[in-house]
Amino acid sequence: MIYMDHAATTKTSPAAGRAMTAAMEEVWGNPSSLYRLGQRAAEALWSARERVGACIGASPGEVYFTSGGSESDNQAILSAARVGAGKGKKHIISTAFEHHAVLHTLKKLEREGFEVQLLDVHENGLVTAEEVEAALREDTALVTVMYANNEIGTIQPIGEIGALCRERGVSFHTDAVQAAGHLPVDVKGQSIDMLSLSAHKFGGPRGVGALYVRRGLPLLPLIEGGAQERGRRAGTEDLPAILGMAAALEESCAHMEETARRVSALRDRLMEGLSKIPHSVLNGDAVRRLPGNVNFCFEGVEGESLLLLLDDRGICASSGSACTSGSLDPSHVLLAIGRPHEVAHGSLRLTLGEENTREDVDAAVAAVTDIVAYLRNMSPLWKDKVSGKKEFVI
Repeated sequence: MIYMDHAATTKTSPAAGRAMTAAMEEVWGNPSSLYRLGQRAAEALWSARERVGACIGASPGEVYFTSGGSESDNQAILSAARVGAGKGKKHIISTAFEHHAVLHTLKKLEREGFEVQLLDVHENGLVTAEEVEAALREDTALVTVMYANNEIGTIQPIGEIGALCRERGVSFHTDAVQAAGHLPVDVKGQSIDMLSLSAHKFGGPRGVGALYVRRGLPLLPLIEGGAQERGRRAGTEDLPAILGMAAALEESCAHMEETARRVSALRDRLMEGLSKIPHSVLNGDAVRRLPGNVNFCFEGVEGESLLLLLDDRGICASSGSACTSGSLDPSHVLLAIGRPHEVAHGSLRLTLGEENTREDVDAAVAAVTDIVAYLRNMSPLWKDKVSGKKEFVI
């Protein structure tokens, strides 16, 4: 099997597995309990907070543990919006190609009377700080822009946007689910007020994540019922998962530069190979993208058929976000960067990890090339394009 869907999830790292096993065997008490076993668990919980914070430039008191990126996005956005509304500010700025955890939360706020302004995304999959600045108003409560796109991998100018928002006194949140553990993150240096991350994107377990909130900013709870997480998230903490996340993030950050260099070389080799397929197009900027992300559209091909045939050859891939894999609609991300519906349906996302090899890449290029040709030969529409009855889009 060749696994090329690391943006969907990663295999739990040995370091994370060891940390989780040790936690279940040695510090299995409730961190809220006052007796010695509970206090050992509480100390381990605080240690995890310190370790996660150190990886992103935050102090431990600014780190809150959640169930993952979606919960972190929801809590950050809803909290900032409602605090802003209390000051008469009900305008929110985001982009058209955010993860649905952000977009659906913004839709919810629109139904509550907030005005949401989604910035257009350029064909290269980037927004600019100047565009954010032009959209800012006196009543802007929040700007939320993802660090790196989960489908096309483009990296946004987070430091520039953060500095602009800090200067204007507007809260700035970034969904860093795809970036954490793969790109350098410095919440202080990049003027980030709130940041979401998810453990299973960098070798940690599923079902756990974190939310960074800059000291002094109010954070309203989504879940009521207890005093855990300093009263911001009720429910007994999943200490084994949290310690697994801390171990995985530390390991990823320690080897980040070396891993990024090697995986980027594989990414470029993969992009070069797929670009040789006629009537194909790379989605997103070729340079400002995650080390392991490759996303292509192939005209005349349905993405679902391509994925199933790749699976027959032992290659795990996707056509976009794993959160919308059951949808028949074309990717909202690809539509946002200007891909026509017909082309967006033929998308393929291959996301590499540190265990992938040059041989994996070459096998994937060969398989995609063969399958695209096979599917096109079966398509009456493709035959019309080849004969000149219909025009090519790509």
